[in-house]
Amino acid sequence: MPHKPSPDSREALLRRASWIAIIGNAFLATIKIAAGHFGGSLAVLGDGIDSSTDVAISIMTLVIATIASRPGDREHPYGHGRAETVATTVLSFIVFFAGAQLLWGAVTGILGDPPREVPSRVTLVVTVVSIIGKLLLSYSQLRYGRRTNSSMLLANARNMQMDVLTSVSVLVGLAFTFLLDMPLVDRIVAALVALWILKNAFAIFRDANAELMDGGADHALYGDVFAAVATVPGALNPHRTRIRRLGAKLMVDLDIEVTPEMTVAAAHRIATAVEQAIKTRLPEVYDVVVHVEPEGAGAHGECYGLSAADHAADAPDASAPDSPPH
Repeated sequence: MPHKPSPDSREALLRRASWIAIIGNAFLATIKIAAGHFGGSLAVLGDGIDSSTDVAISIMTLVIATIASRPGDREHPYGHGRAETVATTVLSFIVFFAGAQLLWGAVTGILGDPPREVPSRVTLVVTVVSIIGKLLLSYSQLRYGRRTNSSMLLANARNMQMDVLTSVSVLVGLAFTFLLDMPLVDRIVAALVALWILKNAFAIFRDANAELMDGGADHALYGDVFAAVATVPGALNPHRTRIRRLGAKLMVDLDIEVTPEMTVAAAHRIATAVEQAIKTRLPEVYDVVVHVEPEGAGAHGECYGLSAADHAADAPDASAPDSPPH
């Protein structure tokens, strides 16, 4: 089972990842913007602008790391974990704006006065350096994102992986520009890079929006919840189960049934055991709310949430592990 970092260590890891990204992206953005401007390549300049947005994103991560680690208070009884999700949404708009700006410059360059000079060859060297640097940075963000279970770091890692492909396409475009002696190829590649950036911005926004709407929880998590309930004697028919994310944490709500003759104290012990079993199986769970009902009273008018049977029927593998009988 993966190690779950304490809040203090998680904040420290988020800060370390942010500083690595800030320093690395600031260096790459500086050399690409300079090379693109003085070397006459709009594609390289656009790649540099994209890297400069990564600097802003990393600074945002640094600030959010402090906010998200705060405990719950009167105004935020669920804690501040959603700050990461909100910041990820803002991140998507930053990336979208950078892509739209680059696309506008490339299209106006193609339709307007096309460039007559081939870019400087120094842009090739800078682009190769960018590819290597982005590979290292994306690996770093992915590694820290997995260790901290941070949606923002994972989104940033994916953004940087896209940056690698962006830089590769810029390199290919520059190669064709030099081989064919056609400066217009640079603008065409810049437009394609911009479209790729816009697509990436939409993907980041879609994932963050799913979490803000309490959706997008991994379907396998429900299987883990039902398997945990199955280990508790006397806990029957888990249903109306709902899982939502609060940043790196999970909230679980579910109903269980117990024999009608059971005392309140005994039913409470079973509910407590269910809560503990779920937290043991899923260490990232922050809180579990268990509603106890008498056996056979699990029929409800509303249809929200999953039961063990629903999960087994919807899962890719119909044989859901350890699913308790109804």
